[in-house]
Amino acid sequence: MTDAQETAADMPLRTTGGTPPDDGVSSATEAPIPLLAPREGVPPVIADEASLAEVVAAFAAGSGPVAVDAERASGYRYGQRAYLVQLRREGAGSALIDPVACPDLSGLGEALSGVEWVLHAATQDLPCLREIGMVPSRLFDTELAGRLAGFPRVGLGAMVESVLGYVLEKGHSAVDWSTRPLPEPWLRYAALDVELLVDLRDCLEKELDRQGKLEWARQEFDAIASAPPAEPRKDPWRRTSGMHKVRRRRQLAVVRELWETRDRIAQRRDVSPGKVLGDTAIVEAALALPVNAHALAGLNGFGHRMGRRQLEQWQAAVDRANALPDTRLPQPGQPVTGPPPPRAWADKDPAAAARLSAARAAVSAVAERLGMPQENLIAPDTVRRLCWEPPKSADAESVSGALAGYGARPWQVEQVTPALVEALAAKEA
Repeated sequence: MTDAQETAADMPLRTTGGTPPDDGVSSATEAPIPLLAPREGVPPVIADEASLAEVVAAFAAGSGPVAVDAERASGYRYGQRAYLVQLRREGAGSALIDPVACPDLSGLGEALSGVEWVLHAATQDLPCLREIGMVPSRLFDTELAGRLAGFPRVGLGAMVESVLGYVLEKGHSAVDWSTRPLPEPWLRYAALDVELLVDLRDCLEKELDRQGKLEWARQEFDAIASAPPAEPRKDPWRRTSGMHKVRRRRQLAVVRELWETRDRIAQRRDVSPGKVLGDTAIVEAALALPVNAHALAGLNGFGHRMGRRQLEQWQAAVDRANALPDTRLPQPGQPVTGPPPPRAWADKDPAAAARLSAARAAVSAVAERLGMPQENLIAPDTVRRLCWEPPKSADAESVSGALAGYGARPWQVEQVTPALVEALAAKEA
């Protein structure tokens, strides 16, 4: 039995009835039990303002943390909007809300203001929740808590099984959640995602406290909750899969034109860009630079079942790129705001490369001692920036100040500063 399982065994689960036993004994040491249905059954989908008002009132009157999840239609629809929102709170039960029919959930967000929201992998769901007016002021991320506590597998299903002893259904994670009406099995799956989330949170809180990491987790959760929305990505077309094959500026221009054309079509049709034209086809066209639609049709990704009008549309994008003057062609690579890629350090600055090697080894040793992934102990980019431009005097005060300036949380600064000071000093000697 792991320490977290012992914690679970000592705690009565908040969820009773048709799911976990209410005798205060976890089944985590026995064969996992399939979690087949929410204890109150699958709730109806809220799809009108009157029903939404009732849910807002019920959840405002509930007690304790609120479990929150959202389902998107990645791979099917354009963007990352939410197509179903699931909640559960003591005293309110579970709710499934259709954010297409009820696109403004700011009233629900306000009703839960000040309440701790429990999410799994919060950074994945917060952007789409923010779009519909739901922004937590406090949160508990069970996935991040699992990382900090040293769990080898931190998916929701794996953690519910290892900590609470229940098996969640896995069959509907990648379905098209924009489907209407949503099938009953999908709704059951969605409701079960929040059924035990607060119970998992309670066990992980006790485990983090036992390990002396609870304050660290709270700092991480506060940082996520207070983080501003991400800035739009610059030159998103450069993330086209296979871009490493594209070397010449004229070819880069073709990738850009095809990507932007595809994006406009995908947005207009509200479908995933990959369903309009694959990345492989974009790169193939950029490398070949076809002179007409007939030549384009012979390339991988264009000829099979593609109509004449579609071919002409993509060839027009290629022609626009070919017509650009040299001054308007994109430059290879992206402007670098921080250190160069580590693979280039040995040539550009051997001393910095040596510092980075020593610092990575030092961070790895601390992470292993604390039982957590290195990237959760300190962001790799922060270590790179510190090693590329170290403080003139690499003492504890200057190193900790530099780390804080790069956004490291106080607990991270405290844990890694001594090791990084030693690593930097060793390479400067």
